[in-house]
Formats: sequence, structure tokens, C-alpha cells
Amino acid sequence: MTHTADCSGVIFSPNWRSAFHQAVKRLIDVLGSGLLLVALFPLFLVLAIIVKFSSPGHVFYRWRVVGQAGKPFLSYKFRSMVNNADDLKETLEGSNEMTGPVFKLTNDPRITPAGKWMRRYSLDELPQLYSVLKGDMSLVGPRPPLATEYQRFTKFQEQKLQVKPGITCLWQVNGRNQVNDFDAWVRLDLEYIRCWSLGLDVKILLRTVAAVLAGSGK
Repeated sequence: MTHTADCSGVIFSPNWRSAFHQAVKRLIDVLGSGLLLVALFPLFLVLAIIVKFSSPGHVFYRWRVVGQAGKPFLSYKFRSMVNNADDLKETLEGSNEMTGPVFKLTNDPRITPAGKWMRRYSLDELPQLYSVLKGDMSLVGPRPPLATEYQRFTKFQEQKLQVKPGITCLWQVNGRNQVNDFDAWVRLDLEYIRCWSLGLDVKILLRTVAAVLAGSGK
């Protein structure tokens, strides 16, 4: 296989140039997200009730992120933090455990008890399936950054946005709780772009299911 690089210097798997591979990836996204949205609808109702009655505020968190080629879009998560979490973030910046523009705090005081449980099993992420169905995201791909984080990206870090972002990625299944250097995270995303195949997506999805069932999220 001959790998290619664009003007940004990102090395792409030749599969990205295959219309067949791209069509199958999109088909998997549409069928997978559509079927899961229908099958998990009762769970969505239960989670919505839990969020609504566990703490004051909205059921969904409006997740303003940046996707492929720097295009912003709006996605949703079940709210796992207090309603004014974004306003409180500035006061916690000094405790950030992640080097770089992304914020990470293991015992974040903004997380609600219900949110902690949802995050353990990644249940708060489920509404992103709608973004996959719409085409803003894929089931597998580099995680999209918040718009506020993207503003602080270096040119190296911007390379992760050369492909459509995903709900899960190599970082998610390769010790995400232990990765505290954002550049190391980006290198995993670039490895995904360089090695991408339909088989790799399947492997990541299977490992994601195993991680969710094991309750390894935080």
C-alpha cells in the first residue's frame, strides 16, 4: 500500500481514497447509529428522567465542537455536570491534569452523582449517535475538540481534524485515563488516519464495547 500526504503533512491510509471504503464506512455509521437510536430509546427516556431529577438544569448538554477541516457543529450529551459547569471551569484550570488546550480532571467537582455513574459506562455520550446519523460525526474517528479548545490548537494538533471526528477512537481504547499529554493523544489520532481500514474500525468498536461494559470510563 502507498500512503499519501496532503499539504498539511498528514499521512493518509490509501483507503481514504477508496470510494468503496468511504461508502461502507458511512453505511455502517447510518445503520449503526439508526438502529442504536431506536433500540436504546427506552434507555434514553430513563437517562433523561435520571438527569432531570438528580440535579437542577437541562437534560442535554449542548456540546459546541469542531469537526473535519475546522467546521464547527452542535452536538449533544446527557448532562453529567452541574448546570453552570462551563462558568466554573475557569476556577479549575490550575488543576488541569492534561497538558495542552484540553481540560481533564479525574475528580472534577462539577460532575453530579448521576453524571459520575453515566460517565463510568459512557452513557452520557449516547446522544452523539444523532450527530453520526446526521453526518457530522462517525462512529469511529478522532474525538472532536470543544470550540474553545480548538482556538488554542497548534498546527500539529489541528492535523487530527483532517478526517471526520468520531464517538470513539484509538485514544478511547488505549488507556485514555492514563494519557495526560494532549500531543500523545493527537499522535494516536494521526496513527488512526495513517492506518485506517474498515477492519480497524471494527476492532476499535469491539474494544469500545468491552471498555463500556467494564465500566472503565471516568
